[in-house]
Amino acid sequence: MMRLLSRAHIWLGWLVGIPLLFWTISGLFMVSQPIDTVRGEHLKTPPPPIIMTDLQVPQLSENMINSMQLISQHGKPVWIISTVQGRMMRADGLSGLALPEVEEAEARTLAKASFAGPEKLTAIQRFSANDAPIDLRRPRASWQALFDDGTHIYIDAATGQTLATRSQLWRTFDFMWGLHIMDLQSREDTSHPLLIIFAALAFLTIFIGLILLFRAQFRGGGRAKTQKRA
Repeated sequence: MMRLLSRAHIWLGWLVGIPLLFWTISGLFMVSQPIDTVRGEHLKTPPPPIIMTDLQVPQLSENMINSMQLISQHGKPVWIISTVQGRMMRADGLSGLALPEVEEAEARTLAKASFAGPEKLTAIQRFSANDAPIDLRRPRASWQALFDDGTHIYIDAATGQTLATRSQLWRTFDFMWGLHIMDLQSREDTSHPLLIIFAALAFLTIFIGLILLFRAQFRGGGRAKTQKRA
């Protein structure tokens, strides 16, 4: 029985050795990075103050909305509106009139205002909601602004809000997270069958190893007592 368990332990060790190595390396990397740095808090410009005088209620074609939020854009108050139909839009806070979607020139201005780093904006590209980049993590139409240091600033194409700030460190951290949960495609699924199977096999390998260890210590202790009596 012990010989069978020993062989099973060796083969299981070969099978789960690589996943265990990946789990250890990725976990060590993630815990070694301050989470605020990973999130790029140092790259975000604090939100500007909002002018509260002469505010007007937005003039909407929809009769029902889920929420309204007041933010500052270009030094003026802007309403961010979420409708019951799932639409996101914006309206001028001073006139109440609906504002158009964000074009490239405005997206550049908003991205520069949102970024606190000294690097220059090198490129900007629009993505549809169905083709959102993996580091955005939201099915939203957006403008991706690329800066010299590799930072991506995502500007919502409908509202002009900053959806995400993604640095090179964030993308490396995200890859390590995907490696850790064994989901490099979406990097969101923490309970898929592959991860569960390898975790169960790793537990079985450790459990068999403990049995073999206790057995070896028991036999070693018995031999030592026999030698003393002799």
